[in-house]
Amino acid sequence: MTFNDYTYTRPDFDALKAQFETELKRFVEAKDANTQIAVFKSINAGRTHVQSMQTLSSIRHSIDTTDAFYEGENNYWDEQGPLYEELNVRLYHAVLKSPFIAELKNVFPKPFFQLAENALKSFTPEIIPLLQDENKLSSQYAKLIASAQIPFDGKTLTLAQLGPYFISEDRSVREAAQRAKSDWMSANESTIDDIYDQLVHLRDKIAKTLGFKNFVELGYVRMNRLDYNADMVANFRKQVRDGIVPVAQKLIKRQAKRLGLDHLYYYDLPYEFKSGNPKPVGTPEDIIAAGRQMYHELSPETGEFIDFMIDRNLLDLVAKKGKQSGGYCTYISDYASPFIFSNFNGTQGDVEVLTHEAGHAFQVFQSRWIDIPEVQWPTLESCEIHSMSMEFLTWPWMDRFFKEQTPKFKFSHLASAMTFIPYGVLIDHFQHEVYTNPDLTPTQRKAKFRELEQVYLPHKDYKDNDFLNRGGFWFQQGHVFHAPFYYIDYTLAQLCALQFFKRTQDNDPNVWKDYLALCKLGGTKSFLGLVEAANLKSPFSDGTVASITSTIEKTLDSIPDSELN
Repeated sequence: MTFNDYTYTRPDFDALKAQFETELKRFVEAKDANTQIAVFKSINAGRTHVQSMQTLSSIRHSIDTTDAFYEGENNYWDEQGPLYEELNVRLYHAVLKSPFIAELKNVFPKPFFQLAENALKSFTPEIIPLLQDENKLSSQYAKLIASAQIPFDGKTLTLAQLGPYFISEDRSVREAAQRAKSDWMSANESTIDDIYDQLVHLRDKIAKTLGFKNFVELGYVRMNRLDYNADMVANFRKQVRDGIVPVAQKLIKRQAKRLGLDHLYYYDLPYEFKSGNPKPVGTPEDIIAAGRQMYHELSPETGEFIDFMIDRNLLDLVAKKGKQSGGYCTYISDYASPFIFSNFNGTQGDVEVLTHEAGHAFQVFQSRWIDIPEVQWPTLESCEIHSMSMEFLTWPWMDRFFKEQTPKFKFSHLASAMTFIPYGVLIDHFQHEVYTNPDLTPTQRKAKFRELEQVYLPHKDYKDNDFLNRGGFWFQQGHVFHAPFYYIDYTLAQLCALQFFKRTQDNDPNVWKDYLALCKLGGTKSFLGLVEAANLKSPFSDGTVASITSTIEKTLDSIPDSELN
């Protein structure tokens, strides 16, 4: 079967709820742990099916946001999703109150119980209408971004299709393209401000209804921070300010010198090399074929995985009208199938998708043995270790995609990891400010973002762009709208991925073995537990940042600018 053959049917909620209540009663009335375990597995089969249908609907809606049927199904899940979540919460209640909890904890992974506890803390039937409203607002933002039709270069382009112009060799084109993007954001400023303002106040209300001080506390519970807290994250941000921001600023100065520019403006930053940024050679089909060969050579496990993905048409990669922006990986449990979604646009990001999102997909492919939905994936910061590390583990094959531009790609890829981390912690810091102070006005929020931007990204010069100078850059960061506090995850994972990179540079023979073992664990351990299992250092530990920066600087310095022009 291919993805096109995967059948979507909207579940009958009333029938499913009745079946669930029957099985939940059997679970509660069970006389021994073995009976409870058997009933729990039966309940999981039903939950897995619902999750699969929701995922199929979401994928097909994102592929074509103009499809009326899946638009209707997306609205259904926005409305109905919290009601399904209520059933999950009732199951968690029953499990946590089980008289056989000790025996259950010997069978099910510890994170399942932690996740169940967090679910109880973050849900009550009273907030279902609020959750429904939150879903609708999030979908409203996604649809608005997907609907962008920007006149440029004699064409009408989506935001994703505008991307290649940001790295044009012609500085005036770069400036005009960035201006076109920010002008579209500015034209929709009041709408986006209103969506976000409603989301902030709605989330604050949800948090206080649940008994939390503010949404920061609830946000950490929702994100399932199982073994670290806001104070540890604040200390990590400080390490980044002290240890990585200076390295990133050196890279920005080197970029300006390499480009022969006295000063870099915001529209120059994506443009790294005079001869143009590295671009993959060949068509999307060529890139996929090279990816298949690469994964066959990397390991038997990745070879089996890539064949499964390509043969079953589980990749939708090319940008097109009506398609949702961005990229993601998800999992369709009923078909034991990962799915990769992206918007190829002829830039190096096309290859990075094939490694980054494939890292996610490979992890869940290795975790198919896990039959508890909550722990097939790890928590989100751990998920990003697999994806970001795969980007570096595939470095030896990058010449297949970039040919003579490979040194440029490697420099760009590694340098961007260092320049990204300060941006990632900026987004996190901004969200802490927003949800600690929910009554900030939209104008004050943007001003706060610009203030923090000057701390973490002091090189950002927006010239005469009023919208960006007022702090509007974050409008394009979908995570801020869809998944509050899901951004520090990328930076924590990047520190772990860079440790894998350092180990490859040190010719550590156990790198692949540790990575594969990490993938197979899925979510059966917490973030710091997975870090330890992979023989990595905690990003929160003093000295971890410093332990990788020297290797990275040496690697970047070893690539002469003569190979980059």
